[in-house]
Amino acid sequence: MYTTMTVDGTNAAITPHGDIDFDTLPGLLNAARALPATVTAVTWDMYDVPFMDVAGLHLLSSRRPHRTARFVGLRPQPQRVVTLATHLFPAAKWGQSSLG
Repeated sequence: MYTTMTVDGTNAAITPHGDIDFDTLPGLLNAARALPATVTAVTWDMYDVPFMDVAGLHLLSSRRPHRTARFVGLRPQPQRVVTLATHLFPAAKWGQSSLG
């Protein structure tokens, strides 16, 4: 797993490349933490993530104060995980309003 990041003023884009599981989750969370404090909006481009387990739900639900997150490009398997989780836990906040 590796990630690419771009920062443009108050916006950032993070693109993970590879599967998301509990081995790769810490690196993704660290990538988000490493963004400058001036970043107020993060777009996670998930197009290059073919597989995601429950660790991906942790990523989707991780929020930082004063920073919005948006997830785009979910492929079929990660989208099924999110859909199933939403049905099983409707009160949870992972990605319902931020998935694009």
